[in-house]
Amino acid sequence: MSELETAENGAGARGAQSRPTPPDVDRAAASRAAVAARRARAELKAQITSGARSAESVLDEGAREPNGPAGTLRVTDFLLAIPAIGVTKMKATLERLEISQVKRVGGLGRHQRARLREFLRERARLSSKARGAARLVVLAGPTAVGKGTVSAYIRENYPEVVFSVSATTRKPRPGEVDGVHYYFVDDAEFDRMIEAGEFLEWATVHNMSRYGTPRAPVRDALAAGRNVLLEIDLQGARQVRANDPDALLVFLAPPTWDELVRRLIGRGTESPEEQRRRLETAKVELAAEGEFDRTVVNTTVPEAAREVVDLMSVPLRAHARE
Repeated sequence: MSELETAENGAGARGAQSRPTPPDVDRAAASRAAVAARRARAELKAQITSGARSAESVLDEGAREPNGPAGTLRVTDFLLAIPAIGVTKMKATLERLEISQVKRVGGLGRHQRARLREFLRERARLSSKARGAARLVVLAGPTAVGKGTVSAYIRENYPEVVFSVSATTRKPRPGEVDGVHYYFVDDAEFDRMIEAGEFLEWATVHNMSRYGTPRAPVRDALAAGRNVLLEIDLQGARQVRANDPDALLVFLAPPTWDELVRRLIGRGTESPEEQRRRLETAKVELAAEGEFDRTVVNTTVPEAAREVVDLMSVPLRAHARE
């Protein structure tokens, strides 16, 4: 060995010896973080398998947060978490979509993500068609969470979903059309419909007007194989649960309490006194989340709307309550 090689080797050895060893506390913290990350990914896979999260929503989360649980999930594990996809189908799918098996969800390219998204959507369409049974979905949540906005987005972008037209005792607002936005009835007619059992659910909202969902249109749409969405309050959701145990109850939640307060105050449609009253009501409504089959967080309207529609293709047994 030459003197130069000997010197270089000696310098390398001295350099290796002089490198600081990470403190034990750092190694312990790193180990705990790694374990937590593995558990988070395992929970995410379980949610995909059970139907608690749609695969497409996890794909979107991975794009937004490449270093989070969804982003660091291997694409192989992502596909294997989807019911009815085994190793053979997973490998064939990745080859067809031109995605390497070593890729992680957060590391997919734009075109790869687009191909994978289309695969997920086509699979959901075929699954829904094969299942044949229509789904009644109830969307409820606390005041100011954006139920109306999410419903409006679904109405505009998912024409295959049928919306129930509610009956109400309140007066029409400017631009509202009877039979389109609501069935406007007086108190006497509303009482008659209650007595005749014509409502799937009904409730008095904010101690003022009454609202109810007529049974017949919902029944007819389901019989025709159409998915139906009801946007109602918590009282109504509980009644639907009692009258139709197969209905899927979806709780629309805010990202945080502060964001809910910001949305309520920001819309400027209520007085300060009314805002305080609604926020107190919202605290009670948020506590009812455990009564629902699924929770969708309304971070963005398009994503929340897609998650709600995706849940319409989840088999009945996957959301059955214990």
